[in-house]
Amino acid sequence: MNILAHMKEAFLNLSSAKLRSTLALLGILVGTASVVAMVSGGELATNEALKQFKTLGTNLLSVTINDSSSEEHGLHPQANLSLPQVMSVDTADKNIVAVAPYTQLYNPIQYNGHALTGSILGVTEKFSQVVHIHISQGRMISVFDNHALFCVIGHRLYDDMKKLSFENPLGKQIQIGQNFFTVIGIADAWPENSFVYANIDTAVLIPILASSTLSQYATINNIILQLSPNADIEKLNANITGYVKRYAPNKHLFFRSAKELISSMGKQSKILTIFLGLIASVSLLVGGIGVMNIMLVSVVERRREIGIRLAVGAKRKDIRYLFLVEAVMLSLLGGTLGVLIGMIIAYMIALAWHWEFILFFWPPVIGFSVSVAIGIFFGFYPAYQASRLDPIVALRSE
Repeated sequence: MNILAHMKEAFLNLSSAKLRSTLALLGILVGTASVVAMVSGGELATNEALKQFKTLGTNLLSVTINDSSSEEHGLHPQANLSLPQVMSVDTADKNIVAVAPYTQLYNPIQYNGHALTGSILGVTEKFSQVVHIHISQGRMISVFDNHALFCVIGHRLYDDMKKLSFENPLGKQIQIGQNFFTVIGIADAWPENSFVYANIDTAVLIPILASSTLSQYATINNIILQLSPNADIEKLNANITGYVKRYAPNKHLFFRSAKELISSMGKQSKILTIFLGLIASVSLLVGGIGVMNIMLVSVVERRREIGIRLAVGAKRKDIRYLFLVEAVMLSLLGGTLGVLIGMIIAYMIALAWHWEFILFFWPPVIGFSVSVAIGIFFGFYPAYQASRLDPIVALRSE
């Protein structure tokens, strides 16, 4: 008997016991769908997290400047970096392409007597270039603004203000603390990114020098650096630390590199994907046990048929192939349907969380391959048992 004959015979045998075959099929289907859905969901979540960093580019370095511990305050006065000193940090290393410092304040914001929720960022003109802020109306903060009371508002803040006054806030004034700032620009929607300690959509951007007007505590504690593609991060960190220590010896620096963050998240995602795959594989294993159970029952019920086949000249390997093909066919069909359902579930997850849906190559391939391997592994023992039956004993069975 050739393989096509085995497949035809297996299909007829499975069709004759529809309920039993369907139950075995469901076990493989659910297991495969679980593997594909969970692994694909993990990959989608990782891709969404990494996309936040990749939108800004991988050549960014965030520098956070903190005060030293309280025990050191009495030994040395705490010095803060001035704006010219910060803007000259590019002299510390030739791989620094652009410098974008910013201050962050939380003064109360009001518009037409209504309170608004948002943060105030003191920025330079380079800030929009480095973190990719696009202006939809008006203009960005300029190097010529200096201490001018001008501001650029985020997209969500713009929507809130427009709902309050029913008119375009461009050119209007908002109150920040005791000062009134004129809105000179409106930023496009900006994807929130944990690499920057602010959400631009709900922020008010003002000239960095004007931030000192709002608060005496408006110090430059954050700098975002744009680097050349092949910059040595460790050497760069050391050079920047040495530069800052010359002017502020008691400051502690904390660095975050986009490349290092992406690499770290990639490694964590692999561990998460493997972990999710192992959890989902339990249900696939249960489905394989179900296939073996169904096939063992089938062997018992068809003992007389096996005896007749052996008596008329069928070889034991033919009996073994017959039952093994039945198990593999169940796994193939269950695996195919499971992959399709798993991808549909992954798509629904992406739709529910507003993620970008990407059809990954490996989850369906792994899910399908493992389902077939499960069918062969758990189908071999029943097939082997069937081929070892004694024809005389089999023919006597009822």
